[in-house]
Amino acid sequence: MPNLRSRVSLVVAALALAGCGSEAPSGDGGNTGGAVTVFAAASLTESFTKLGSEFEAAKPGTKVTFNFAGSSALAQQIDQGAPADVFASAAPANMKQVSDAGGVSGDPVTFVRNRLEIAVPKGNPAGITGLVDFANAGRKIALCDEKVPCGAAAKKVFEAAGLTAAPDTLEQDVKAALTKVRLGEVDAALVYRTDVKAAGSDVDGIAFPEADKAVNDYPIATLAKAPNATTAGAFVQFVLSERGRAVLGEAGFDTP
Repeated sequence: MPNLRSRVSLVVAALALAGCGSEAPSGDGGNTGGAVTVFAAASLTESFTKLGSEFEAAKPGTKVTFNFAGSSALAQQIDQGAPADVFASAAPANMKQVSDAGGVSGDPVTFVRNRLEIAVPKGNPAGITGLVDFANAGRKIALCDEKVPCGAAAKKVFEAAGLTAAPDTLEQDVKAALTKVRLGEVDAALVYRTDVKAAGSDVDGIAFPEADKAVNDYPIATLAKAPNATTAGAFVQFVLSERGRAVLGEAGFDTP
């Protein structure tokens, strides 16, 4: 009987060890793989594209597809049933819209912050000096529409400066406003400093003090109807990881 009891104990212990060995490492989110769709603010294009490639390399069999656009448009698409796994917004208001409609799983997490900067064509041919030029009807100016986060932030900085802007065009996302500068179609635009940095030698950036009055928080969350919730959660954790913070920091984002 002692020998039989010993053998039973060994079998039970072996089974327990086998069960522990099958668990996913902490923070991995379980077995990940397959396609995951990320709806992300246009200003995240370069950094998230890089993170997506690194995530795929770290998890063979995983494919990350991005939909980059203005956060307000993305929130509307999600509310209307567009299939998506992750939402990364350039402002809490757009995330709240999705959350209030029951579209978010868990609590959104603020992962970076961003602020505005003046973008001008290389060499600043129009001689833009600061925010005051945006109130000059003689300048060609591009702003984001107030419905999108970069436009809402622009409204705040103009109010802080006591200026009334005179834009020639209102764009639906920050990349569209930046494109106007790159093509020389406008003398200046208000975009995020990360977009100026991403444009490299194509544009010049001009910082201005009122930008501190409109710092945007960027929240990220998995979505309630995510087709691939496990991989969605793993991608969010990767964005929040040390490597994710490093890539976003290199792009010019501030950490919360």
